Amino acid sequence: MTADQVVISLVLVATMGMFLWGRWRHDLVALGALLVCVFTGLVPGAEAFAGFGHPAVITVACVLVLGYGLLLSGAVDVLTQKLLPKSAGPTVSIMTLIGLAALLSAFMNNVGALALLMPIAIQMATKLDLPPGKVLMPLAFGSILGGMTTLIGTPPNLIVAEFRATTASQSFGMFDFAPVGLSVALIGIAFIGIIGWRIVPTRKQLDTEGFDSGTYLSEVRIVKGSKAIDKSLREVEVMLDEADAQIISLIRNGVRIPAPNTRRILKQDDILIIEVEPESLAAALTSLGLKLEEDIPADADEEDTGEPPAINQKKESIKKADSVEKVDTDKDKPKTEEVSIQELVVMPDAILVGRSARSIDLRTRYGINLLAISRQGRRTIQRLRSTHIQAGDVLLMQGPPEALSSFASWYGCLPLAPRDIRVPKKGKAITAALIMLAAVAMTAAGVFPVAISFAAAMFAYIVLKIIPVRSMYSAIDWPVVVLLAAMLPVAGAVASTGTADLVARWLLDQLAQGHAVVGLIILLVVTMFLSDMVNNAATAAVMCPIAISSANHLGVNADAFLMAVAIGASCAFLTPIGHQNNTLILGPGGFRFGDFWRLGIILEVIVVAVSVPVLLWIWPL
Repeated sequence: MTADQVVISLVLVATMGMFLWGRWRHDLVALGALLVCVFTGLVPGAEAFAGFGHPAVITVACVLVLGYGLLLSGAVDVLTQKLLPKSAGPTVSIMTLIGLAALLSAFMNNVGALALLMPIAIQMATKLDLPPGKVLMPLAFGSILGGMTTLIGTPPNLIVAEFRATTASQSFGMFDFAPVGLSVALIGIAFIGIIGWRIVPTRKQLDTEGFDSGTYLSEVRIVKGSKAIDKSLREVEVMLDEADAQIISLIRNGVRIPAPNTRRILKQDDILIIEVEPESLAAALTSLGLKLEEDIPADADEEDTGEPPAINQKKESIKKADSVEKVDTDKDKPKTEEVSIQELVVMPDAILVGRSARSIDLRTRYGINLLAISRQGRRTIQRLRSTHIQAGDVLLMQGPPEALSSFASWYGCLPLAPRDIRVPKKGKAITAALIMLAAVAMTAAGVFPVAISFAAAMFAYIVLKIIPVRSMYSAIDWPVVVLLAAMLPVAGAVASTGTADLVARWLLDQLAQGHAVVGLIILLVVTMFLSDMVNNAATAAVMCPIAISSANHLGVNADAFLMAVAIGASCAFLTPIGHQNNTLILGPGGFRFGDFWRLGIILEVIVVAVSVPVLLWIWPL
């Protein structure tokens, strides 16, 4: 071994060890490995950060933003409601759920797809009287399997595609991964849905919510085009029940009907007061095409009436301060169109206690909306804007982040920890889906490279206001971006120093003994094992040079070996640390570290048994 080979080998061993140790974040470990390579001369200083401009890294960032846009627009919610069964047994329900997860993961980040479907999975487990883990582990594994089917489904595929460009005239296309990936995914999903979920260890659920704010009471209007128009209240209640929401009362022509007859026919502009869980708010809105009442422009000069004398005295005591504060707020009101959703809890000594959204001119003064109220032990409100706030209420507010912060500090409210509460943007779902399909089509047809196609789609999302500008940056998983950008130059050093050739020769001589098929299987198994231990993108970056060297030594086509790396790097089923999906379900499923291998080992055997013959057929040696 040369001095450079010794150094890069030590860097790789140390990097893998740090990944396994888990004391430091993966992106910091990767950045440290890159800096060591630069300081030792293995990577030229001028090329140290070239990875941040690498097409694979740019594509990953764009896909993350586009996936977030699909969520925010409500497109995924619509798809979920259309495809998931309303009532079925465990086998059909679980298989449909993981099939949907696989479909979403093919075109968006699989961690995002899992996060979206986790609340649905937990609700499904409750309805089926199953431990949450029985549904969550199949869901996580299904999402991983789906990511293998397209170029953008998972970062390892993008990395493999770019390495392929170094050995052939072009990289892999959008659906070049589909024959092998789809074969593995279909058989894997069938196994999990029929047998696999039954062997998942039964564990007690540890935590499904970061906090409990109870159910929200929200006002929703039946707008033009809503499915609720001309339907009876009973029919609408059945449809809302599927979204875990229920109707508390009806408001028609300004008159509140506390207990409306279930045979009453609903009309356009009727207002329903519904009780709904925070995470089910988007589903309740999209199921019937309803609109949050506070999202609809109203007369800003409405006056509050009927406040108790004590409230009026309190208002007089702070009237002057409010007047001054109103002027300042109007002057400095954010001009940005970005809005966010925030939960605020009303503190016991807050000056907001006893007041209503209307009495403080919430919209006029701050440019924010009160979307819903969560009040423990109480299920009745008159009108949302005129309801007097009580200590301990949790308010669901919508508006610019700066305005929400100003309101919270002035009126004595405490922001709760952020969680994914989305209000779908009506009318944006179809646009978002069409833009995504256009990007996929341009890539598949070879009109533009994948990075260009998806960057253009991301730009369209911004221009058409599907996502706010600031949310574009927050939607990107920056640790993943840094990890990829740092590991790609390190992987280049593995190849340039001859270390990849050294490892390949050892694997072929000592284990494969010159047999190409055996070498392919060994490469797949080794990659799969490493992916169970460390980040899958890092695994792909390290194993791609070895795969190319192995194919060159054997004198065979490198495509099959690269595809083996793509499959192996994506299949991390044995531990909770190999893939973010597994880590995400660890707490909600109540799992232990060793619970994953029971289903995972069988699934990995299936992956090897299915993928190798298909690889040799589609990508002959």
